[in-house]
Amino acid sequence: FLALFTYIIMFPQLVAGPIVRFSTVARQLHHRRWSWWRAEMGARFFCLGLAQKILIANPVALVVDRLFALPSHELSSSLAWLAAFSYSLQIYFDFAGYSLMAIGLGLICGFSFPRNFNLPYIAQSITEFWRRWHMSLSRWFRDYVYIPLGGNRQGKARTLFNLFLVFVLCGLWHGANWTFVAWGVLHGSFLVLERLGWGAVLTKLPRVLRHAYTLIVVLLAWVLFRANDFTQAAKLTKSMFGFSDVH
Repeated sequence: FLALFTYIIMFPQLVAGPIVRFSTVARQLHHRRWSWWRAEMGARFFCLGLAQKILIANPVALVVDRLFALPSHELSSSLAWLAAFSYSLQIYFDFAGYSLMAIGLGLICGFSFPRNFNLPYIAQSITEFWRRWHMSLSRWFRDYVYIPLGGNRQGKARTLFNLFLVFVLCGLWHGANWTFVAWGVLHGSFLVLERLGWGAVLTKLPRVLRHAYTLIVVLLAWVLFRANDFTQAAKLTKSMFGFSDVH
């Protein structure tokens, strides 16, 4: 009971991630590996994560809020792309910064938590992006949703359905808003397309084109994720492709 209670109230693994399951830290709760070197490394991780949050994510958030609030006639194509790009930086450094802070606090206390981000914006496909972005969440959905649904053991059609459903639920996990569901549907759709053959085509394209494709899809998805509603998302997306109401 004491070990379980300690795990439940352990601050670094709460709130948003990294999602740390009891099995990950069960042994560490009784046999922690504490040392001054680990504490020092933990402090460095914490300071780096805090810097990402305070020095990058928070200032960029002010820019994002202003750009997303612009009326259509003031939102040029360049400003719309700047809004999407800025939000991609904001959410990454906010979330990755928090994760580094949590991992650092864990190390200071003698616990080793799993890495949560691995340079997701260098990904060459949406499939690779999700191997690098919020990795603890991907593992959680894999183990508790995808595999119980049958995983890839019941034929290709069922595998694609399971994969798509996981990302619809992943959208709902982020909040009770249809824009989050649409964000999950968009990512799930491209993952299914890559499984259906688009992924094989991608591998034959130059690296720069694979990277550009991934970033464009991710940026468009972030617009949905950040928007208050579909009207705002549509306004920004249209402006990104030159269909704004700029006079």
